Amino acid sequence: MMNKQLLILLICIAFGFKSIAQNDVAIANSKEYTIAEIKVTGTSNYNEQTVVAFTGLRKGDKIFIPGDRMSNVIKKLWDLGLFSDINFYINKIEGDQAFLELEIQEVPELHEVTISGLKKKKRREEIIKNNKLKPGTKVTENLIANTRANIKKDYTSDGYLNASVDIRTTEIQDTTSSESSKVDMILRIDKGEKVKISEINIEGNEVFSDNKVRAQMSTKRKNFLRFWKRSKFIEEDYINDKKEIIKKYKEDGYRDARITSDSIIKIDEEEIAININLEEGDRYYFGDINFLGNSVYTDDQLHQILGIKKGDVYNGTLLKKRIADNESPDANDITNLYQNNGFLFSQINPVETRIYNDTIDFEIRIVEGKEAYFDNVIVNGNDKTNDHVIYRNLRTRPGQKYSKEDVVRTVRELGQLGFFDAEQLSPEFKNVNPNDGTLDLEYNVVESGASQIELQGGYGGSGFVGTLGLSFNNFSLKGIFDKDAYKPLPMGDGQTLSLRLQASTFYRTFSLSFSEPWLGGKKPVRLTTSLSHTVQYYYDSFNAEADKDRRFLITGGSIGLAKRLTIPDDYFTLSTALSFQHYNLKNYDIGLFNFPDGYANNFAITLGISRDNTYTNPIFPMGGSKFSLTAKFTPPYSLWNGIDYGDLENQSDYKDSEGDPDLAKIDQEKFNWLEYYKIKFNGDWYNQIAGKLVLRTNVEFGFLGAYNSDRGIPPFERFYLGGDGLGGYSLDGRETIRLRGYPNQSLVPIDRDYSSDSEITSSDGATIYNKFSLELRYPITLKPSASIYALTFAEGGASYDGFKDYNPYQLNRSAGFGVRIFMPAFGLLGIDFGYGFDPIPGTGTGANGWETHFIIGQQF
Repeated sequence: MMNKQLLILLICIAFGFKSIAQNDVAIANSKEYTIAEIKVTGTSNYNEQTVVAFTGLRKGDKIFIPGDRMSNVIKKLWDLGLFSDINFYINKIEGDQAFLELEIQEVPELHEVTISGLKKKKRREEIIKNNKLKPGTKVTENLIANTRANIKKDYTSDGYLNASVDIRTTEIQDTTSSESSKVDMILRIDKGEKVKISEINIEGNEVFSDNKVRAQMSTKRKNFLRFWKRSKFIEEDYINDKKEIIKKYKEDGYRDARITSDSIIKIDEEEIAININLEEGDRYYFGDINFLGNSVYTDDQLHQILGIKKGDVYNGTLLKKRIADNESPDANDITNLYQNNGFLFSQINPVETRIYNDTIDFEIRIVEGKEAYFDNVIVNGNDKTNDHVIYRNLRTRPGQKYSKEDVVRTVRELGQLGFFDAEQLSPEFKNVNPNDGTLDLEYNVVESGASQIELQGGYGGSGFVGTLGLSFNNFSLKGIFDKDAYKPLPMGDGQTLSLRLQASTFYRTFSLSFSEPWLGGKKPVRLTTSLSHTVQYYYDSFNAEADKDRRFLITGGSIGLAKRLTIPDDYFTLSTALSFQHYNLKNYDIGLFNFPDGYANNFAITLGISRDNTYTNPIFPMGGSKFSLTAKFTPPYSLWNGIDYGDLENQSDYKDSEGDPDLAKIDQEKFNWLEYYKIKFNGDWYNQIAGKLVLRTNVEFGFLGAYNSDRGIPPFERFYLGGDGLGGYSLDGRETIRLRGYPNQSLVPIDRDYSSDSEITSSDGATIYNKFSLELRYPITLKPSASIYALTFAEGGASYDGFKDYNPYQLNRSAGFGVRIFMPAFGLLGIDFGYGFDPIPGTGTGANGWETHFIIGQQF
């Protein structure tokens, strides 16, 4: 039916030789035919019409046999990656009619994957997921090769250079279909031992010592000091290490430094040696630095920002940072100088213009471009928070001149609202038109849970203690009369409503607070109000019951205003508040006062100034700082009430029937209106060490003083240091200060009885305290559903009964580690394990040792 020559040509086509048309014999014998039929045979899940459609051939098409079109059809079918074998046959030829047969074998589908050699189930699941080895996947040679390469790459990056991966497939009988084959894939993985680095040899270095060069590398050689930390080889780290070595040279003026060669020598199956050959070159210095193209800023202004002078040691890294610091969005560099003042389209490029001897002259060429203005500013993604809450916090407005600083600041402040996932806040520029100098800005936000519930219970020294708290951080007061707004409560206006109930067998505490961050809706003036009521019953520890005929009642409230300032900058906030507490004792004699029945009033004014420029995420700030300085004081009643508090014991009005001083009356007179002043400072600094590793530095100080030494400092409002800082209920306005590694409120001043040389721990709290803390934090995940970070800390602090005892160098020290979990519905949860290195005051023992602290609902 076919001559021998034509059969040979068709076999060549089947093997995809596109050059067949160039063969002289083929050309001589090529003939045009009309396709009369295309028959599909072999195994395939696809129907015949679909496979024919893949070829692009149709009945009635005219083709040359042999010819390029047939070659291209076969190549096209191979490129689909669906078939493991493809053959074209001519069944018969009748005149100019060709009857074709396409025989295909479909690529088998994956049925099941078996992985051996791994102990961890999670690791096996990761391999299947990362390589997309799910049932039904087409098992091609490319899939097998890529899977093998990916697994080896993963293990190599972890230091297992000798890892081996064997992949085999076994065809199975598919009982559900006879059209396609299925295979099981068997992966045998032997990761071997981690390869350790025996030596790192440096050659060609004269400027820096071997140790100095090695110090730039995260890759370290094995030695006895690293017994517990094996020096594994990770290729990705090693590649970066070589860049860091050259970077160090360039920072010190050696711009031509390079690594001429490096090699990795295999010593045995477990150890390698690294050889690095350096060429240091000469040291260079900056020469003349001229600016070209600048009209908005003078040369002097730009030189001041650049901060590099003629004669300085050449530092290419520093030069790049002073022009554009890509690691810090708000750096003080020349690019930000332009971009913060409307010049979005500016371009700044340093060019070496002359190199002579050891000096390099530079020309910094500036294309300022046209000033840019925002055309449209849009917010997307807020389905709970009302638009006006977001737009009032935007520092970028339509028609306003472009400012990179304002964009960065807006992102930070939207993140600090707590209504959105700070990690997903993303501003996007759209419709950017350099000719018109306009652009649209779109902020994309993802809502996160803004309401929290606090539900906890446990047993204290006096029985069960339970707490129920509800905090609605995006509340809407105006929606309380709109029945459709209850989901479950009216939300979306950025207000805060908090309710809290705490109860045990001997006390009850109720509190309610409300906060409006934009009073009147025009300016960022925060209004805060709160009400609380506490009932404390006398607790008989012997009988383990509360005596409700003996009680202490506290009722109070406060109202405050806080306004954002513009001077010195708009990170500052000035606040003021009025507070009042009424203390009422009913047959309650516990030594707090000398009177079991009576009252005390606490009316105080609080003034505060704070500054907060921490970065976007309030849960895990990556940089910035915040501090607050507050002064709380009562009116100085003793200045005008005419009472001589130092002589009360001698006055007849304050004596009992027997003529002795009546201590109850004296205390009632002293404390009917409390008189004191309190000053506090709290500062936090966040510094990004490497990647997302953050160092938090904290300093705290507090002082409680009296106007009148005869009246003295009241037993209220004092500081209690130590423990987790969870105060629970508070009868006397005390402040509990966290210092981990010690029991709660245990680090209080001691009273010394000099006659017996004994120390008695005071229960009245402290009037002065200081605390210093260092905390390294690293995030495990910052997802909106749950943000988790680990930490390790070292801190020290102490409290004192007055400046006569104050010594900031005598501290109770501690160190430890912990973890924090923030879930939108429950707030901040955590646990710390702290080791106290010093004894608790008054105990005279050694180190306090380990303490476990549970953190619930505290600040980040």
